Amino acid sequence: MNLDDATAPTCTICRRGLYEHELTHQACGPCAERIDLRLQELAGPGGLYDRLSAVLTPGAGGGGPAVSGSRTAPLPVRLEPLSLAAKGGVVTILQTWLIDWHEQLGYLHPRWDGGFQRQLDQVVQRLRVLLPWAVERHPAIAEFAVELSTIVRQCRGQVDGERPPRRIGVTCTCGRTLKVTLDTPGTRCPACGTQYGHSEVLGLPLAERNAA
Repeated sequence: MNLDDATAPTCTICRRGLYEHELTHQACGPCAERIDLRLQELAGPGGLYDRLSAVLTPGAGGGGPAVSGSRTAPLPVRLEPLSLAAKGGVVTILQTWLIDWHEQLGYLHPRWDGGFQRQLDQVVQRLRVLLPWAVERHPAIAEFAVELSTIVRQCRGQVDGERPPRRIGVTCTCGRTLKVTLDTPGTRCPACGTQYGHSEVLGLPLAERNAA
């Protein structure tokens, strides 16, 4: 890698090199599109957040069937989807980010109207409007992308029963084993500090399994 490659601006999310028209941005175009799609996936009738209400009862949705033969009465609601749907969950997390974005821009504190679904739709709409600015200017856009990806994955797991992405071990050039998933945007080796983008980390050799 030459000096120009080492110092060239990269996307703070996936660590890929930026195109010429993106050189002043914090994130690349594909990562911005993924953020926007995940925001859209959460909102509106039939969105992931709306569908959480259908899996609150024990045995519903992706949580699997209710266990029979229990000596104690089951909880009236499933705690996992409830924690995502209630105060402190998805809506609160996104509102906290929007407040931060407004403060960065010097805007007034955003206001929320209606119940949680209406508030969710409001905050998603506003985040999407401000996303081009955040992609270009916000220093924590990578943290936002990771947190958004996490809550979308958690919601999918509750409403569709999706399992977490399988983690595989790959070997860093320094010999350290890194645990990654097939959809990881990139990772940094904690041993030597080498930063890998998506394609780079998936191109590393698989780590040898320990003998049984």
